[in-house]
Amino acid sequence: MSMCEMGHSVQCQLKRINDHPPGLSSNLIEDTQCLLFDNNVEFEYIHQSCHEATTIAIHVTGDNLLNFCFPSIPLSLRTVVLDGHLSFTDNEFAAKDFGDQYRYSPLAVLHPKSVSDISTIIKHVWQMGPYTELKIAARGRGHSLHGQSQANRGIVISMESLWRQKMQFHIGKTCYVDVSGGALWINILHESLKYGLTPKSWTDYLHLSVGGTLSNAGISGQAFRHGPQINNVHQLEVVTGKGEVVNCSESQNTDLFYGVLGGLGQFGVITRARISLQPAPHKVKWIRVLYSDFSTFSKDQEYLISVEKTFDYIEGLVIKNKTNLMNDWRSNFTPQDSVRASQFISEGKLLFCLELAKNFNPEETESTNKVRLCHIELYKKMEMVF
Repeated sequence: MSMCEMGHSVQCQLKRINDHPPGLSSNLIEDTQCLLFDNNVEFEYIHQSCHEATTIAIHVTGDNLLNFCFPSIPLSLRTVVLDGHLSFTDNEFAAKDFGDQYRYSPLAVLHPKSVSDISTIIKHVWQMGPYTELKIAARGRGHSLHGQSQANRGIVISMESLWRQKMQFHIGKTCYVDVSGGALWINILHESLKYGLTPKSWTDYLHLSVGGTLSNAGISGQAFRHGPQINNVHQLEVVTGKGEVVNCSESQNTDLFYGVLGGLGQFGVITRARISLQPAPHKVKWIRVLYSDFSTFSKDQEYLISVEKTFDYIEGLVIKNKTNLMNDWRSNFTPQDSVRASQFISEGKLLFCLELAKNFNPEETESTNKVRLCHIELYKKMEMVF
């Protein structure tokens, strides 16, 4: 049987054990390591399989050429029993991310149908021992910036395959929802609104996975009130680097809980999360304020954050001015507001923006009055520059 037919997962080391020239030529192609021996050269091939080490002595004499090929995709991966499946071709999507700075092709992409699939693959690679160089990366929507969701010649876990798992809502004194690590925040919003609820803290862009944002922080305009998303999680289900499925929280497996939250995927794969919920507002008053002076912009932002009972959402950003800024769908100004608009028509100029939101119930007079008072106090206290 040739080495190609054996198809073992290998880490290979070749050691010359005699002094007969000439030597060895080696060529690495996409899926196969080809080793060519010639002219009375004797080598010892050290073969490390996924579970045991084997030493094979290879003797090559005469003028015959022998070509031994070692598949770079471990045979054991092709035989792993899963509810989902591993794909070894057409995986270009997993070789790129939002940052578009790196492109690393994986050997395989796991499309799990269960948490057990993720556990099985991670445990399988871990059992290969220290000789394997297979890396594993979890990928939600691929919004990483520096290739973190890629695995060069490794295995990418497509967490999107798990998002269809049903969300489980708990309605009571403490409201929460159990969701898959591959679930998108936009879908959590749609489902939670059916119960008149919403998560406490968001990211600006909602087509992101739960596992992805919780592995970072999840920061947006509500963070000054409720903290980032990682501060609004009651419990996690995590698959560790050994393939163990572990539940963790503030009171159970605490080190793992705090290690995984904001841990950039280095301590395990988040497969399920219990997200804190609150009543959804009936209405929201949204304000966008533009500045040309950074000092004034930053002072106003710090003031609003420091004062209680002002806004429920405060976020600052930098934007590049354009001549059509006034026609932007997010603008507070209309084209008819020529006095204000004329001050911003300067192609290429940097502007600073505060996005503000106040939640209220129009049926409650007190709530509506609070919104009006916020507007009055805002213009009195803030040093807005237009």
